[in-house]
Amino acid sequence: MKWRARGLTRIAAAWMACAALALGLGAVSVQPAFAAPDGRAALLKSLQDDPAMPSVAPAGYDVTIVVFSDYQCPYCRKLHVSLKQFLQQDKKVRVVYRDWPIFGAPSIEAARAALASRYQGKHAAFNDALMETSGRLDSQAIQLAAQRAGVDRKRLNADLAAHKADIDAALARTARLAEGMDLTGTPAMVIGSYLLPGAATAEMLVKAVEIARKPA
Repeated sequence: MKWRARGLTRIAAAWMACAALALGLGAVSVQPAFAAPDGRAALLKSLQDDPAMPSVAPAGYDVTIVVFSDYQCPYCRKLHVSLKQFLQQDKKVRVVYRDWPIFGAPSIEAARAALASRYQGKHAAFNDALMETSGRLDSQAIQLAAQRAGVDRKRLNADLAAHKADIDAALARTARLAEGMDLTGTPAMVIGSYLLPGAATAEMLVKAVEIARKPA
């Protein structure tokens, strides 16, 4: 299944429900859904609850947003701003960050570094610094972002080496999920059990979360 621009679509892998929601800046129109196969819950769990993925989980959250992004993607950077604005308003949303580095070697380097920064508790700050970097990334830009985020570079390098297999496996799992859902690029978000592609605005996120909170 391919995306439509600004389309909000329930995950359409073979074992998922198939519903289509057209989401714009105004009203939201809902099309009929098909019955969800038994595997839907298992896929959502694998998307949302992978312990290797960085997350922000406020107490009592009732919706999970899974973000697929690349640090060199300009639309991901726009989405990052919108998501931060939205999270300031809604304190009941968990965010799970899935790095899907599809823009080449610098994207992979940045994604691996971001995952490694979790081991020193710096992912949130490093994620912000990388997303706030303008232009294309290279090793120097990644190092400067780490410095701005207060990342201990020596510890980061040690964790990259010590946890290489785990980091590479985490990236591979995300890539398989993205490909299995027929994603065509970044950014994309799974909001509850719905898929929202593109650089959504904060207003669009409000509408999408409202839909996700409604009983199935």
